[in-house]
Amino acid sequence: MDIGLQIKKFREQQKISQEELAFKIFVSRQTISNWETNKSCPDVKSLIALSNIFNVSLDNFIKEDIKEMREIVEKTTIKKFNVMSFVFLVELIIVTISAYPLFSVDGYIGIIIWLCLFTVALYTASKIERFKKKYDIQTYKEILAFIDGKQLTYDETQQEIGKRNYQKIIFALLAGVIALIVCIIVIFICQYLIN
Repeated sequence: MDIGLQIKKFREQQKISQEELAFKIFVSRQTISNWETNKSCPDVKSLIALSNIFNVSLDNFIKEDIKEMREIVEKTTIKKFNVMSFVFLVELIIVTISAYPLFSVDGYIGIIIWLCLFTVALYTASKIERFKKKYDIQTYKEILAFIDGKQLTYDETQQEIGKRNYQKIIFALLAGVIALIVCIIVIFICQYLIN
C-alpha cells in the first residue's frame, strides 16, 4: 500500500517532523514511523486527522490504496465464504453418516448427540444463508462468480433472479435424495458390521 509514502510525502512537503506530526494527532513518533514504512496502517480517525493536517481530501489522500483495500476485503470475504461452505459440508457428512449408528444406541443419548450435531449444521447453514443474502448471491452462477471475484452483468443478474426459486426447490430435492442414499448405504454398512 502507498499510504505510508503519502504520509511521508505530505509531511515533508509541509516540513513537519515525525515528532510534530505525532503530537498533532496524539500518537507516538514510532507510530508515525511505522505508518511511513508500511509496518502498520493508520485507523480511520487518524486518516481523517492526517488529511485535515495536510489540507487534502481524504479521497485524494488514500485514493491509491482504495482499490487495494477493496481487493483485500473481497479476498477475505471470498475466503470466509469458502471456509464456511467447507465446514458445512463436513458437518453435513458427519450428521448424515452418524444418524444410524447414533439412533442404534440404547436410550436417548444417541438421539441427543445426533440432534446436537444436526443443530450445529443448521446453525452453519443459516450463517451461509445470511452471508448469501448480505452479498445478494443466491444461484449457482452468482455463487461461482462471487468465489471467482467477478460480478455478473445486469442482464445476467436479472436472469439469475428468475432462476432462484426453482433452483432452491431442485437443490432441496437433490439434497434429500443424496441424504437418503447415504443413509441407506450407512445402514447396510452398519448392519454388515454388526452381523
